Amino acid sequence: MSNYDLISENPESTVVAEFEGGYYSAAQYQNEAAMEADLIKRLQAQTYEYLPITCEKDLIANLRVQIERLNGIRFTDREWEGFFREYLGNPNDGIVEKTRTIQEDHKKVLRREDGSFDNIYLIDKENIHNNHLQVINQYVPEGGSHENRYDVTILVNGLPLVHIELKRRGVEVREAFNQIRRYNRESFWAGCGLFEFVQIFVISNGTLTKYYSNTTRDSHVRQQGKGSKKQTSNSFEFTSYWARLDNEPIRDLVDFTQTFLSKHTLLNVLTRYCVFTSENMLMVMRPYQIAATEAIIQRIRTSTNQKTWGRREGGGYIWHTTGSGKTLTSFKTARLASRMDEIDKVLFIVDRKDLDYQTMKEYDRFEKGAANSNSSTAVLTRQLNDENCRIIITTIQKLSNFIARNAKHKIYTQHVVMIFDECHRSQFGDMHRAIVRKFTKYHMFGFTGTPIFPDNAGAIRNVEYTTTEGTFGDRLHSYTIVDAIRDGNVLPFRVDYVRTLRPEDEIEHEAVPAIDQDKILKAPERISLITKYILDHFDQKTKRNAQYYDFSKLTNIGAMAKAKATVEEVKVKTKLQGFNSMFAVASIPFVKLYYTELMRQMAELPPNRRLKIATIYSYAANEAEEDFGGDENSENTDGLDQSSRDFLEKCIADYNEMFGTSYDTSAEKFQNYYKDVSLRMKNREIDLLIVVNMFLTGFDATTLNTLWVDKNLRMHGLIQAYSRTNRILNSIKSFGNIVCFRNLEEETNRSFGLFGDANANSIILMRTFDEYYNGYDEEDRHHEGYKELAEALLQEFPLSQLGPSTPFAKKVAFVKLYGQLVKATNILVSFDQFNPEDRDERNAIRIIKEGERQDYQSWYLCFRDDIKGGGGEGGNGGTTGGPGEGGGSETDGLEFEMELINKVDIDIP
Repeated sequence: MSNYDLISENPESTVVAEFEGGYYSAAQYQNEAAMEADLIKRLQAQTYEYLPITCEKDLIANLRVQIERLNGIRFTDREWEGFFREYLGNPNDGIVEKTRTIQEDHKKVLRREDGSFDNIYLIDKENIHNNHLQVINQYVPEGGSHENRYDVTILVNGLPLVHIELKRRGVEVREAFNQIRRYNRESFWAGCGLFEFVQIFVISNGTLTKYYSNTTRDSHVRQQGKGSKKQTSNSFEFTSYWARLDNEPIRDLVDFTQTFLSKHTLLNVLTRYCVFTSENMLMVMRPYQIAATEAIIQRIRTSTNQKTWGRREGGGYIWHTTGSGKTLTSFKTARLASRMDEIDKVLFIVDRKDLDYQTMKEYDRFEKGAANSNSSTAVLTRQLNDENCRIIITTIQKLSNFIARNAKHKIYTQHVVMIFDECHRSQFGDMHRAIVRKFTKYHMFGFTGTPIFPDNAGAIRNVEYTTTEGTFGDRLHSYTIVDAIRDGNVLPFRVDYVRTLRPEDEIEHEAVPAIDQDKILKAPERISLITKYILDHFDQKTKRNAQYYDFSKLTNIGAMAKAKATVEEVKVKTKLQGFNSMFAVASIPFVKLYYTELMRQMAELPPNRRLKIATIYSYAANEAEEDFGGDENSENTDGLDQSSRDFLEKCIADYNEMFGTSYDTSAEKFQNYYKDVSLRMKNREIDLLIVVNMFLTGFDATTLNTLWVDKNLRMHGLIQAYSRTNRILNSIKSFGNIVCFRNLEEETNRSFGLFGDANANSIILMRTFDEYYNGYDEEDRHHEGYKELAEALLQEFPLSQLGPSTPFAKKVAFVKLYGQLVKATNILVSFDQFNPEDRDERNAIRIIKEGERQDYQSWYLCFRDDIKGGGGEGGNGGTTGGPGEGGGSETDGLEFEMELINKVDIDIP
C-alpha cells in the first residue's frame, strides 16, 4: 500500500466544529475484511504508516526502532534487552501498571553500557506530532489460552495504544465489545503482554462506532455493599460516541476515522484528555468535556492577550447537564490552567461545605494531591500565600471571609482563574460582588447543569447577579439533558403522577387560600395513604428484591489464566439487591408527619418488608415553594426552632440505633452526620431518605433510582431534584423513577422545555436593553418594561401609604406589581447600561433608588407572608376578607384516595 503525506491539519481544536458526514451504502462493505481494508486505506491517507506485522517478534523489533527514532538514540542489544525487560515486557506488570506508565510515567531512565544515564520517552506529550502513528491488522498473539486474531491496531511509537474491533454492518456493535472482553480473558496478557498497553478501544459495525477506555472492559463503576469490598462489573453502557462541537454524534466508521482518528485529535486525547485516577481507573474524556475544557483555556489565552481580565469578556460559563461529569471537566480545566505560565493560582469555588469535601475527594480520586482543600479561612490564607499551592478548592463563604479580613493581599493583583462549581445557585449575591470588587486580574468561569435564564430567575434574588450569563459572561459550551439522554450518558426519566384527591375534590391553587391548602395537604388521611403507597410500591420501584450477579473480581483475569485457573473457578458471585430512594417533601412539618407515619405503618409489617429510613434537614431562610423548589439548605441546625430540632434529635437517635453511631444536632456532630448519611446513601445502606431541600442538588449516588415527591418543584429546582435518580450504574438500572403526589405535569413539561433546548431559551429571550427598559410589543401584546413598571409603582404605591393597615386587595396588587418589577430588573442587570456601581449621571437610569428598593422589598416580603399565611400576626393583618377566615373549612368532608392518573416516560426518540 502507498503512504500519503499530510496536507493540512487544524492545530487548535480537538473536537471538530463543523463536519458533514457522508452517506455510506452497506454495499461498500461486502464483508468485514472489506471494511477493514477500507479503514486502513483511510488511515494511510491521514499519514499513518501501514506495517504487515502479525507476530510478537516483529512487533518488538518495530517498537525498538520507534523508541530510538523518538529519542534520537541507538540502543545496544544489551541496553534494549534490559530496558524492554524492565519497563515494557515486565511479566509482573499488568494493565494498571502499563496504564500508569503511559499516563503518568512515560519518561524512563536508561543506564547506558558506559555508565551514563539517558531519559527515554515512550511518548512525547509536549510536541504531540513528534509521535509516529502506524497501523497493523490481523495480529495473532502467541501463548494465549485460545487462538485469537485482532482486527486493527494503532501503534504510537511502536506501542499498541488503540485497538479497533470491527463487525460487519447489520451485526450488533455490542458483539465487538464482547469480543474485546473475550480477548481480555484469553490473550491480551499473552507473550510479553504488550497489548495490555492499549489505552483506548474502538468498536464499530460500520454504522455505529464507539470508543472507551481500557479499564471499562474490567470495571465501569465502583459499587460498595455493606461489609464488602469495592466491586466492579463490565458494562457496555459506558462506551461513548465521538461528536461535533454542537454535540451531534459522529457514528459512522468513515466519519469517525476522519475525526476521532485524525492524528491531532487522537494524540490529543491520548496525551491530554485521559485521566488515570487514584482508583486505577482510566477515564477518557467525552467530546463535550474536551470541547468545554478547550473553550475555557482558549478564553484565558485570548483574554490575557487582549487584557480583558477582570471583566465578563474574560470569562464565561459551561452548561453541562447534571450527571454529565462536570467535576472531571473542571478538574482537567483547572489542571491545564494551573500549568499555564501566566497563571498564578486556580481557585475552584463551591458554595457548600459538603461540596468542598466531595470535590476534594473527587479531585484526589483523579490525582492524589493535585488540589488543596481547606478547613478554615486561616488555612485558605496560608494556601494563598504558598506559591506551591497552584489549585485551591474552597467555599465561596471562606473566600468571602478572607476578603473581609484581608483588606490588602498580593492575591488580589495576581493572575487568577476562578472556577465556580454549580453556578446555578443564587447564594452568590453579596459574596460574589465582594470577590469581583477585590480581585483585579481574574478570569471567572461557571459550571452549571441548570443555568439561570430570565424565565427562571425568580422574583426576589440577588439583583446584581441574577442570570448565569449576566454573572459569568458568554456561554462557552452546552451539553443539555436532551444531549445526555440521547447519548446514553444519563438515564431517561419515568414520571408517575399519582392523584391523592378525587377529581371532584381537586381545587385549583388560586381558588384556595394557602393556609387551607396546607391543611388539605397535611390531612392525616392523605399522609396515611401516601405512606401506604410508598411502602406498597417500594420494592417494585427500587427493584429491592431483584437478584442479579456481578462477576466483579475478574479484574486480573490475565494473571489467573496464566495460573491455569479457569474462568468458572475464579468467578465470585456478588448478589445485588436493587436500589434506594429519596422522598422530597414540602417543609419540616411534612417531614415530621411522614417520618412518624412511616414508622407507625412499618411496625405493622413483617421484618422483611421494613425499610431503613433516615431524614436530614436544617434551617432555610426561605422555603417558599414558588421559588423553584428552594435552594440547598445550610449544613447547620442553628436556625431551627426547638420543636424541629427536638424531632431531628429523635430521628438521629433512631439512626444511631440502626447503625451504631453517635451523632446529634450539635454543630460538629451534625456535619459528620451529614457526611455519614451521604456515604450510606451511596452504599445503599439507607432505603429511604426524607429531605426538604438538602441532597436535592449536588448529591450523586448511582444506587439511587427513585424520587418520591410531595412538594411543588419548578424550573431548575425540578430538574436538579429529578436528576438525583438518573446516574448510570448498570444495565439493570434503565431509568430514573419519579413518583409525584402533586400535579407537577405542567411544570415538568415547562422545565424540560427550558433546559432541554441548548440554544433557544437564552438567545430568543434576550432582547435589547431599550426593549427591556422601555417595553416592547409582540404578537399583539405589550410587554411592560422596567420604566413603565417603576413609574407605576411610585405612582400607585407611594412608600408613605404602605403599612400594616393596608387593605388586603391593595397588598395583593402591590405584591403582583413589585414582583413584575423585580423580574424586569433581574433581566436588565445583565446589561452594562444598568451597572449598579455607576455613580455618575447614568445612575439616574435607575428610577427606583437603592434606599427605596430596600423599603419596597421589605413591604413585599411582609405582604407576601400576610397573603400566604392568613394575614400575618393577629391572623388578619388589619384586613377583612383575606385568607385565614374560616380556616380549615375547606378540609371538611373531603375524601382522599390514591389513584395513578398518568405515567410519562421522558426520553429522547
